[in-house]
Amino acid sequence: MTRLADALDDAYRREWAFVLAATVRVAGSLDVAEECVQDAFVAAIGAWGERGIPDNPGAWLTTTARRRALDQLRRDKALRSKLPLLIEPDPADLVEDSVVTDDRLRLVFTCCHPALSAETQAALTLRLVCGLSTPRIARAFLVSEATMAARITRGKKKIEVARIPFAIPAESELPERLDTVLTVIHLFFTAGHTANSGDELVDGEVVGRSIDLARMLHQLLPYESEVQGLLALLLLTDVRSQTRVDSGGSLVLLKDQDRSRWDAAQIDEGRSLVALALMSRPPGRFAIQAAIAAVHAGAP
Repeated sequence: MTRLADALDDAYRREWAFVLAATVRVAGSLDVAEECVQDAFVAAIGAWGERGIPDNPGAWLTTTARRRALDQLRRDKALRSKLPLLIEPDPADLVEDSVVTDDRLRLVFTCCHPALSAETQAALTLRLVCGLSTPRIARAFLVSEATMAARITRGKKKIEVARIPFAIPAESELPERLDTVLTVIHLFFTAGHTANSGDELVDGEVVGRSIDLARMLHQLLPYESEVQGLLALLLLTDVRSQTRVDSGGSLVLLKDQDRSRWDAAQIDEGRSLVALALMSRPPGRFAIQAAIAAVHAGAP
């Protein structure tokens, strides 16, 4: 039972965003997709307990959640006409699949649509893309759990009412949408780099997923200086993760950290990105922050 519980916990932390993003394509609704994903995790308790933990838990959960979404759609054929265009977005609103195909990034742009307030954009992304619990997000925003739950609910409702598509925006729309996405990914990273709950200062899973999102954004916009700056900032900040606490779990200040344990390859990658980001005039806020981080990373 302990092994099963550990496997489910690990799957939740690692696979939540993947499973939800894949299920949204079928369900056509964030609420329906979330319900189906939760049902899939409940189903896993019985199925994995009887037949053992599958070799690919994420694929099992995704298949189960998508099947439940299809079943629900079949039970209510009228549902499609009442939902936003999340199932089959207009091809004109999409960037070519050869550029980026990851559903998580599509979900990030959906959550960061300008029709939503900045607070709602961040809260929805942390909940739906990052899989953080509502209580944890509430602590990050210094509001009550009830207030945050209501904010997330209103945000999902607004997506349905405004018929916000599950899509990467067209190239002409990217500039006005980009800064919000960069800010939310940075907030996601911060939530992991200095966790506000749990026994560990750093939540490595959250940090890793935020860097992964920044890399995908860089794949989509390789010449955008602020994307370069954000990815550089995350990489150069993350190089210190293994040295920020001592063996007893106490915080180690920057000046006292063992720099020989910092990831040299990651520092080189970050500094290369900084050099590219600073070519833009004037440099953006993430490029400037990354440049400061690069100075710290290069100091003896």
